Amino acid sequence: MAFVPPGAGYDRAITVFSPDGKLFQVQYAQEAVKRGLTALGIKVNEGVVLAAEKRVRSKLTEEVSIEKIFQIDEHIGAAASGLIADARVLIDHARIEAQINRLRYDEPISVQALAKRIGDIKQLYTQHGGVRPFGARLLIAGVDGKEAHLFETDPSGVVAAYRCQAIGGGAQSVTEFFERQYDEKLSLDDATLLALEALRTVVEGELDIDKVEMAIIPTKTGRFVKLSPEELTKYIKRLGPKSPVKPAKE
Repeated sequence: MAFVPPGAGYDRAITVFSPDGKLFQVQYAQEAVKRGLTALGIKVNEGVVLAAEKRVRSKLTEEVSIEKIFQIDEHIGAAASGLIADARVLIDHARIEAQINRLRYDEPISVQALAKRIGDIKQLYTQHGGVRPFGARLLIAGVDGKEAHLFETDPSGVVAAYRCQAIGGGAQSVTEFFERQYDEKLSLDDATLLALEALRTVVEGELDIDKVEMAIIPTKTGRFVKLSPEELTKYIKRLGPKSPVKPAKE
Protein backbone atom coordinates (compact mmCIF):
# COMPACT_ATOMS: atom_id res chain seq x y z
CA MET A 1 0.00 0.00 0.00
CA ALA A 2 1.45 3.37 -1.01
CA PHE A 3 2.40 5.70 1.81
CA VAL A 4 0.22 8.81 1.97
CA PRO A 5 1.97 11.65 3.80
CA PRO A 6 0.03 13.44 6.56
CA GLY A 7 -1.98 16.36 5.23
CA ALA A 8 -1.87 15.14 1.62
CA GLY A 9 -5.65 15.54 1.26
CA TYR A 10 -5.46 19.16 2.34
CA ASP A 11 -2.50 19.62 0.01
CA ARG A 12 -4.56 18.62 -3.01
CA ALA A 13 -7.85 20.36 -2.20
CA ILE A 14 -8.01 24.12 -2.52
CA THR A 15 -11.29 24.48 -0.64
CA VAL A 16 -10.30 22.47 2.45
CA PHE A 17 -8.51 23.97 5.41
CA SER A 18 -5.80 21.89 7.06
CA PRO A 19 -6.16 21.24 10.81
CA ASP A 20 -3.85 24.17 11.54
CA GLY A 21 -5.96 26.56 9.42
CA LYS A 22 -3.92 26.69 6.20
CA LEU A 23 -4.91 26.60 2.55
CA PHE A 24 -1.83 24.99 1.07
CA GLN A 25 -2.64 25.77 -2.56
CA VAL A 26 -2.80 29.48 -1.73
CA GLN A 27 0.57 29.25 -0.02
CA TYR A 28 2.01 27.46 -3.06
CA ALA A 29 0.71 30.27 -5.28
CA GLN A 30 2.45 32.80 -3.05
CA GLU A 31 5.67 30.82 -3.37
CA ALA A 32 5.28 30.86 -7.16
CA VAL A 33 5.27 34.67 -7.02
CA LYS A 34 8.54 34.65 -5.07
CA ARG A 35 10.16 32.82 -7.98
CA GLY A 36 9.18 35.60 -10.37
CA LEU A 37 11.22 38.63 -11.37
CA THR A 38 11.07 41.75 -9.23
CA ALA A 39 8.56 44.55 -9.74
CA LEU A 40 8.04 47.64 -7.60
CA GLY A 41 5.96 50.76 -7.16
CA ILE A 42 6.70 54.11 -5.53
CA LYS A 43 4.06 56.69 -4.62
CA VAL A 44 5.01 60.33 -4.02
CA ASN A 45 3.07 63.57 -3.93
CA GLU A 46 3.74 64.24 -7.62
CA GLY A 47 2.59 60.85 -8.84
CA VAL A 48 3.44 57.17 -8.89
CA VAL A 49 6.18 55.11 -10.54
CA LEU A 50 6.04 51.46 -11.62
CA ALA A 51 9.18 49.52 -12.50
CA ALA A 52 9.80 45.88 -13.32
CA GLU A 53 12.76 43.67 -14.03
CA LYS A 54 12.56 41.80 -17.31
CA ARG A 55 14.73 39.08 -18.75
CA VAL A 56 15.08 38.11 -22.40
CA ARG A 57 15.86 34.39 -22.34
CA SER A 58 16.81 34.06 -26.00
CA LYS A 59 18.44 36.29 -28.59
CA LEU A 60 15.69 35.18 -30.97
CA THR A 61 12.93 36.62 -28.79
CA GLU A 62 11.28 39.89 -29.77
CA GLU A 63 11.84 42.10 -26.72
CA VAL A 64 8.61 44.05 -27.21
CA SER A 65 6.65 40.84 -26.60
CA ILE A 66 7.94 40.62 -23.01
CA GLU A 67 5.68 42.82 -20.92
CA LYS A 68 5.58 43.20 -17.14
CA ILE A 69 3.84 46.59 -16.86
CA PHE A 70 0.36 47.03 -18.31
CA GLN A 71 -1.96 49.96 -18.91
CA ILE A 72 -5.45 49.33 -17.52
CA ASP A 73 -7.11 52.69 -18.13
CA GLU A 74 -5.93 56.21 -18.97
CA HIS A 75 -5.12 56.84 -15.31
CA ILE A 76 -4.24 53.36 -14.02
CA GLY A 77 -1.43 50.88 -14.66
CA ALA A 78 -0.20 47.66 -13.08
CA ALA A 79 3.07 45.79 -12.63
CA ALA A 80 3.05 42.01 -12.26
CA SER A 81 5.26 39.29 -10.85
CA GLY A 82 4.84 35.52 -10.77
CA LEU A 83 3.02 33.65 -13.53
CA ILE A 84 2.62 36.37 -16.13
CA ALA A 85 0.02 34.33 -18.02
CA ASP A 86 -2.15 34.47 -14.88
CA ALA A 87 -1.42 38.17 -14.52
CA ARG A 88 -2.49 38.81 -18.10
CA VAL A 89 -5.91 37.27 -17.41
CA LEU A 90 -6.30 39.50 -14.34
CA ILE A 91 -5.28 42.56 -16.37
CA ASP A 92 -8.00 41.74 -18.91
CA HIS A 93 -10.51 41.52 -16.05
CA ALA A 94 -9.27 44.88 -14.75
CA ARG A 95 -9.64 46.54 -18.15
CA ILE A 96 -13.19 45.26 -18.47
CA GLU A 97 -14.07 46.52 -14.97
CA ALA A 98 -12.64 49.94 -15.82
CA GLN A 99 -14.72 50.22 -19.00
CA ILE A 100 -17.89 48.94 -17.30
CA ASN A 101 -17.50 51.71 -14.71
CA ARG A 102 -17.17 54.34 -17.47
CA LEU A 103 -20.28 53.06 -19.25
CA ARG A 104 -22.35 52.66 -16.10
CA TYR A 105 -21.39 55.80 -14.20
CA ASP A 106 -19.84 57.99 -16.94
CA GLU A 107 -16.66 58.44 -14.91
CA PRO A 108 -13.30 56.69 -14.56
CA ILE A 109 -13.04 54.00 -11.90
CA SER A 110 -11.13 54.84 -8.72
CA VAL A 111 -7.83 53.03 -8.15
CA GLN A 112 -9.05 51.61 -4.85
CA ALA A 113 -12.29 50.27 -6.32
CA LEU A 114 -10.42 48.56 -9.15
CA ALA A 115 -7.86 47.01 -6.78
CA LYS A 116 -10.65 45.64 -4.58
CA ARG A 117 -12.47 44.13 -7.56
CA ILE A 118 -9.30 42.32 -8.66
CA GLY A 119 -8.81 41.18 -5.07
CA ASP A 120 -12.39 39.82 -5.10
CA ILE A 121 -11.67 37.81 -8.26
CA LYS A 122 -8.50 36.36 -6.72
CA GLN A 123 -10.33 35.47 -3.51
CA LEU A 124 -13.08 33.73 -5.49
CA TYR A 125 -10.46 31.34 -6.90
CA THR A 126 -9.48 30.23 -3.39
CA GLN A 127 -12.88 28.81 -2.41
CA HIS A 128 -14.10 26.73 -5.37
CA GLY A 129 -13.18 23.21 -6.37
CA GLY A 130 -11.80 22.57 -9.84
CA VAL A 131 -9.83 25.83 -9.97
CA ARG A 132 -6.53 27.03 -8.54
CA PRO A 133 -5.41 30.41 -7.18
CA PHE A 134 -3.82 32.95 -9.51
CA GLY A 135 -0.06 32.63 -9.16
CA ALA A 136 0.57 36.34 -9.55
CA ARG A 137 0.78 39.50 -7.50
CA LEU A 138 -0.19 42.84 -8.99
CA LEU A 139 0.89 46.34 -8.03
CA ILE A 140 -1.98 48.55 -9.17
CA ALA A 141 -1.11 52.23 -9.37
CA GLY A 142 -2.93 55.30 -10.57
CA VAL A 143 -4.17 58.82 -9.98
CA ASP A 144 -7.70 59.93 -9.18
CA GLY A 145 -8.81 63.22 -7.73
CA LYS A 146 -5.27 64.56 -8.26
CA GLU A 147 -4.02 62.05 -5.68
CA ALA A 148 -1.68 59.12 -6.36
CA HIS A 149 -2.47 55.61 -5.14
CA LEU A 150 -0.58 52.31 -4.98
CA PHE A 151 -2.19 48.97 -4.08
CA GLU A 152 -1.00 45.39 -3.99
CA THR A 153 -3.17 42.30 -4.53
CA ASP A 154 -1.80 38.89 -3.58
CA PRO A 155 -2.97 35.35 -4.55
CA SER A 156 -5.17 35.07 -1.44
CA GLY A 157 -7.19 38.12 -2.50
CA VAL A 158 -5.76 40.47 0.14
CA VAL A 159 -5.62 44.11 -1.00
CA ALA A 160 -3.39 46.63 0.76
CA ALA A 161 -2.30 50.21 0.08
CA TYR A 162 1.37 51.20 0.15
CA ARG A 163 3.64 54.20 -0.20
CA CYS A 164 6.15 51.93 -1.89
CA GLN A 165 6.19 48.17 -2.34
CA ALA A 166 8.12 45.42 -4.09
CA ILE A 167 7.00 41.98 -5.27
CA GLY A 168 8.79 38.99 -6.74
CA GLY A 169 12.10 37.29 -6.03
CA GLY A 170 14.00 40.39 -4.96
CA ALA A 171 11.19 41.91 -2.89
CA GLN A 172 12.97 41.63 0.46
CA SER A 173 16.15 43.34 -0.74
CA VAL A 174 14.21 46.12 -2.43
CA THR A 175 11.97 46.64 0.61
CA GLU A 176 15.03 46.99 2.85
CA PHE A 177 16.42 49.53 0.37
CA PHE A 178 13.16 51.51 0.45
CA GLU A 179 13.15 51.56 4.25
CA ARG A 180 16.48 53.41 4.11
CA GLN A 181 15.95 55.65 1.08
CA TYR A 182 12.23 56.39 0.59
CA ASP A 183 10.82 59.86 1.24
CA GLU A 184 7.28 60.80 0.29
CA LYS A 185 8.47 64.36 -0.48
CA LEU A 186 10.61 63.17 -3.39
CA SER A 187 9.80 64.60 -6.79
CA LEU A 188 8.45 62.21 -9.41
CA ASP A 189 11.75 62.53 -11.26
CA ASP A 190 13.73 61.55 -8.16
CA ALA A 191 11.29 58.71 -7.45
CA THR A 192 11.99 57.36 -10.95
CA LEU A 193 15.72 57.38 -10.22
CA LEU A 194 15.06 55.74 -6.85
CA ALA A 195 13.07 52.97 -8.57
CA LEU A 196 15.96 52.29 -10.94
CA GLU A 197 18.46 52.30 -8.09
CA ALA A 198 16.27 49.84 -6.17
CA LEU A 199 16.05 47.51 -9.18
CA ARG A 200 19.81 47.69 -9.59
CA THR A 201 20.20 45.96 -6.22
CA VAL A 202 18.58 42.79 -7.62
CA VAL A 203 19.27 42.83 -11.38
CA GLU A 204 21.99 40.47 -12.57
CA GLY A 205 24.96 42.35 -14.02
CA GLU A 206 24.80 45.97 -15.11
CA LEU A 207 21.45 47.74 -15.33
CA ASP A 208 20.45 48.57 -18.92
CA ILE A 209 17.31 49.21 -20.94
CA ASP A 210 17.00 45.51 -21.87
CA LYS A 211 16.55 44.56 -18.21
CA VAL A 212 13.99 47.07 -17.02
CA GLU A 213 10.53 48.38 -17.86
CA MET A 214 9.05 51.53 -16.33
CA ALA A 215 5.92 53.67 -16.32
CA ILE A 216 4.86 56.85 -14.53
CA ILE A 217 1.50 58.45 -13.75
CA PRO A 218 1.92 62.13 -12.78
CA THR A 219 -0.77 63.74 -10.61
CA LYS A 220 -0.72 66.80 -12.89
CA THR A 221 -1.95 64.92 -15.94
CA GLY A 222 -3.39 61.79 -14.34
CA ARG A 223 -2.32 59.82 -17.40
CA PHE A 224 -0.36 56.58 -17.63
CA VAL A 225 2.90 56.94 -19.58
CA LYS A 226 5.30 54.09 -20.30
CA LEU A 227 8.91 55.27 -20.59
CA SER A 228 10.54 54.79 -23.99
CA PRO A 229 14.00 53.17 -24.38
CA GLU A 230 15.44 56.65 -25.01
CA GLU A 231 13.96 58.00 -21.76
CA LEU A 232 15.16 54.95 -19.84
CA THR A 233 18.66 55.43 -21.23
CA LYS A 234 18.73 59.03 -19.96
CA TYR A 235 17.66 57.98 -16.46
CA ILE A 236 20.20 55.14 -16.31
CA LYS A 237 22.98 57.54 -17.37
CA ARG A 238 21.91 59.97 -14.64
CA LEU A 239 22.02 57.15 -12.12
CA GLY A 240 25.69 56.60 -12.85
CA PRO A 241 27.78 53.47 -12.34
CA LYS A 242 27.11 51.06 -9.51
CA SER A 243 29.24 51.65 -6.45
CA PRO A 244 31.76 48.85 -5.93
CA VAL A 245 31.25 46.61 -2.94
CA LYS A 246 33.88 47.34 -0.31
CA PRO A 247 35.65 44.26 1.09
CA ALA A 248 34.92 43.47 4.70
CA LYS A 249 37.58 44.49 7.18
CA GLU A 250 39.42 41.64 8.81
